[in-house]
Amino acid sequence: MPLVLNEEQNMLKDATKDFCTNNTPITQLRRLRDDKSELGFDSATWQQMVELGWAGITIPEDFGGLGFGYLGMGVVMEECGRTLAASPLFSTAVLGASAILHAGSETQKSELLPQIAGGELLLALALEETPHHNPYGSNARAEKSDAGYKVTGSKKFVLDGHVANKIVVVTRTSGSSGDRDGLTFVLVDSDAPGVSVTRTVMVDSRNASNIEFEGAVGALLGEVGKAADVLDKVLDTGRILLSAEMLGGVEECFERTVEYLKVREQFGVPVGSFQGLKHRASEMFCEVELAKSVVMEALSALDDDSDQIAELASLAKATLNDIYHRVSSEGVQMHGGIGMTDEYEIGFFLKRSRVCEHALGNSAFHRDRYGVTQGY
Repeated sequence: MPLVLNEEQNMLKDATKDFCTNNTPITQLRRLRDDKSELGFDSATWQQMVELGWAGITIPEDFGGLGFGYLGMGVVMEECGRTLAASPLFSTAVLGASAILHAGSETQKSELLPQIAGGELLLALALEETPHHNPYGSNARAEKSDAGYKVTGSKKFVLDGHVANKIVVVTRTSGSSGDRDGLTFVLVDSDAPGVSVTRTVMVDSRNASNIEFEGAVGALLGEVGKAADVLDKVLDTGRILLSAEMLGGVEECFERTVEYLKVREQFGVPVGSFQGLKHRASEMFCEVELAKSVVMEALSALDDDSDQIAELASLAKATLNDIYHRVSSEGVQMHGGIGMTDEYEIGFFLKRSRVCEHALGNSAFHRDRYGVTQGY
């Protein structure tokens, strides 16, 4: 597959870069943090993103989207990662839309996907129940009732959980924790009786929540007890597009660090002239180039509906976990003492990298999963 963007994708990338530079600089994230924003994102900026069509990039045209593909969404996520733009784009237009697209009935798709593309509906995926990523570890129970399915249990680290209008809950209708069989998606309104949402303050100043369900009634999404295969698709889509966002953070962090090495002087010369720092910067450059190739191949696999999506998703996520961790750490170190202060923005990338690293699986999880996909 050609690991290059076509003309339309390059145009989208340039337009997105321009928008993010001018509308979602890190100063906006800093302001949201300092003002303790109730939403955790700027609603006017989000509406502009919707008007640009970002919320519907991967949604087929038949359902009100652009049908522009995952490479298109990837370049948007990458540029958002460069400025650490805070928005519900990932939770709604990636995870939520994927769940509706792959699991929903035709009626549900026709009703919900246009609302997502139009920015009228925010979604959240409620999966985790422990501090560690465990896709099939759900113990939250769903029982059929006259009104739908009653959900009981608790979920942790629900991205954008406190702003979502509806929550896609991964529940268990049979079996025990760890079993693929018995998992069921239930779509629950966030304001339904029995839903209690507690916002958590994340180190990267982004949105996450813990949610308690006490007999909350929701609608079935997909087949009863057969959600595992769809969940794999949703999570792999999320892993690859989160890796694209992380790539943007890696690139920006690296470029800021190199620029600082050029202007910061010690003993009358730029510190970038020191051989030790040159070596470290060159190693980071190689890592950045590797990250670009890995993410591009994974995004292309999504667009091609390749049978290698699972292994490429784990390869991309493990690779970007490690590279973002290293480049953000090196960035802070090479900025010296001032890099540890809140005055400089380089520290925001380190904080974001640590949260992304554990979202949807850390490196250990994905190395193990990659080995399994290769038959080990």
